Amino acid sequence: NFRDPELSLQISDLLDAYIATSDTHSDSGAYVERASGRIYLRLGEEFRLDEDEELPDDLDDETLYAAVPRQRDLDLGQSLVYRFVREHLPGEYDRVRGIFHHRGAWREFKDWLDRMGRLDAWHACEDEATNLALREWAEGEGFEVQDDAPRQGPAS
Repeated sequence: NFRDPELSLQISDLLDAYIATSDTHSDSGAYVERASGRIYLRLGEEFRLDEDEELPDDLDDETLYAAVPRQRDLDLGQSLVYRFVREHLPGEYDRVRGIFHHRGAWREFKDWLDRMGRLDAWHACEDEATNLALREWAEGEGFEVQDDAPRQGPAS
C-alpha cells in the first residue's frame, strides 16, 4: 500500500466526482489516486478535479487508482425507493410498486412525491444514502473520509 496513512478524502470532493460522472456517458469516470488521494475526472474533455492537468495514462490500473462507483453501482435505485416508502409512506407501498412497472417511473414517482409534499424528504433520504454508500466504498478502498470543515461565520 503506497498511500500516505495521513491521507484522507473530503466527502464533498468525492460527492462532486460521483455527481459529475453519474449522469454521463459510459467512457467517463472518476478515479482516486491511491498514493495521493487526488481525484481525476475523465469526461468528454479530460481534466482533473483539483487542477487542470493531463490525465495519467494508467487510470485503468486498479493498483494505482480506485474507480469511484457510479449511481448504479451503489444500488440506490428502486431498493432505496421502497425503503423510503416503507419508512415514510407505508400505506402507499403498493401504489409505488405500480408506478415502477412502466416507463417514466422516476418522473412519475417524483411528481407524486411532490404532490404528497414528500419530495424534500426523498431528496434528503437519497442524499444521506449516497453519502453513506460513498463513505463505505472509500473506506473499503482504504481511504479515510473527512467531513468538510464547518464554515466559519463572520467574527463577532
